[in-house]
Amino acid sequence: MRKKKIAILGSTGSIGTQTLEVVRENGDIEVVALAAGNNIRLLEEQIREFHPILAAVWTDEKAKELRENVKDVEVKIVSGMDGLLEVAAVPESEILVTAIVGMIGILPTIEAIKAGKDIALANKETLVTAGHIIMPLAKEYDVSILPVDSEHSAIFQSLQGGQQKALHKILLTASGGPFRGRMRAELENIQVEDALKHPNWEMGRKITIDSSTMVNKGLEVIEAKWLFGVDVDRVQVVVQPQSIIHSMVEYEDGAVIAQLGTPDMKLPIQYALYYPERRFLPGDRLDFTVLSQITFEAPDMETFYGLKLAYEAGRAGGSLPTVLNAANEKAVSMFLNRQIRYLQIPEMIQDCMERHTNIANPSVPEILAAEQETYEYILSKYSGCGMAPAR
Repeated sequence: MRKKKIAILGSTGSIGTQTLEVVRENGDIEVVALAAGNNIRLLEEQIREFHPILAAVWTDEKAKELRENVKDVEVKIVSGMDGLLEVAAVPESEILVTAIVGMIGILPTIEAIKAGKDIALANKETLVTAGHIIMPLAKEYDVSILPVDSEHSAIFQSLQGGQQKALHKILLTASGGPFRGRMRAELENIQVEDALKHPNWEMGRKITIDSSTMVNKGLEVIEAKWLFGVDVDRVQVVVQPQSIIHSMVEYEDGAVIAQLGTPDMKLPIQYALYYPERRFLPGDRLDFTVLSQITFEAPDMETFYGLKLAYEAGRAGGSLPTVLNAANEKAVSMFLNRQIRYLQIPEMIQDCMERHTNIANPSVPEILAAEQETYEYILSKYSGCGMAPAR
């Protein structure tokens, strides 16, 4: 039996560990390379179970520790950005799963595309900030960008009839997060623990906070622009609190095709890895005799105005989406560390966007410079804000 060979960036995170669950359940995928940040305990377990030929961690110190821990295993341990690039382009792999969080995913994704690897994309920041580079490059090297986000996978699946030219608009669904229906004044004293209680999905800490502010949905709007070749104003966000409809497409004749399912990230992961084949996936199924209703709402873009800011950045293009993303990354990190209040997240994003001079068609070095400038501005202005202690 021929095994499909994959490499995973971010193997110890939420998407990475669920990707490895899919590998376990199917038995015909070989994991040839893994990369993680600093969780070398879990990475060591993954190395011993999946026997990759290559593994990367971020720091030299962690790499040294991991080498000692797995010295009885035949695996090469590398580190830093050079290590990520080596994992991305490892000759033995066919598909790179980009489950890493943040703009750190841009350079490895480019390296993988140039090496002819298909991309199972879970790193939305890559397209948000560098979609104008990534999508033409993928076309040039004839590689597929296969979305792993549940919403973008749903759109991708709904377009499988081959009628993308007849696409009128994308209906991007959102759960509304844990604070759906609340006014801004009610969010004044939100603590980290409150924002991490997502009603439907089990996700990493950063993306869970992004879901609560609806900035995540804004990033997905920009990502959809690049994945499916539409203007952001043809991407309509619809709040669907039950997280049953994962997204929809509306065609020119008014027909709407939707993809439905239980909230399970393994479905889009498995679909990307085996596309165009569909395979059995263990787990719950929708029971329409039990499901009493599916409801819809318009998003509140005044309370959750991070979504509005994302539309503004998506329309402007250039380096502004990078500033949106970088400001959000730093603000969320500071909130999780209890350095700022919850409502300061969109305030900081807006501040950074307003002061930025947009670059129309930024190169990768210009994208990374805009990210760094945004980080430095936030640290210089907001580093002493403080936040109320947890209840």
